[in-house]
Amino acid sequence: MDVDAVLADTIERVREQVPTIVDGLSEEDLAWRPDPGANSIAWLVWHLTRVADDHVAEVAGSDQVWTAAGWYDKFALPFPPEAHGWNFDADQVAQVRASGELLAGYHDAVCEFVLDYLGTLNPDGLDRIVDERWDPPVSLGVRLVSVVNDMTQHAGQAAYVRGMLDRR
Repeated sequence: MDVDAVLADTIERVREQVPTIVDGLSEEDLAWRPDPGANSIAWLVWHLTRVADDHVAEVAGSDQVWTAAGWYDKFALPFPPEAHGWNFDADQVAQVRASGELLAGYHDAVCEFVLDYLGTLNPDGLDRIVDERWDPPVSLGVRLVSVVNDMTQHAGQAAYVRGMLDRR
């Protein structure tokens, strides 16, 4: 199995989970947080999707789905287009409000973009350095693993919060 197939399989699994996590929830439910410092389902799904969009667009040398396909305007969040939730404080997390349909739609569009990009890769390209701001510099392979790790962690967290919400 090729490494791109492994990454694609992981992304497909998250892609299948997100609609289930947000299904049937109101915007209020999606914005619910177990305590004022916690992340909401809306923030978790938005953030995991934004990071994948941002990071893969950067290594692919393409525009982000967020801006190119109009999702930034559809969400109408009070942040600049480059924001993706990293280092957000509790007040900023609380401002991420969206419908489940919007969250799932953006997530699906980004997954499609990421999967298309993965289909262009070859194993030799994974060693290409894509970010020299770190020591050691980050290779394409490491960046893609980071994206997948972020997606799986936050999808699991969103599912956990959904379980808490369902039981309250």
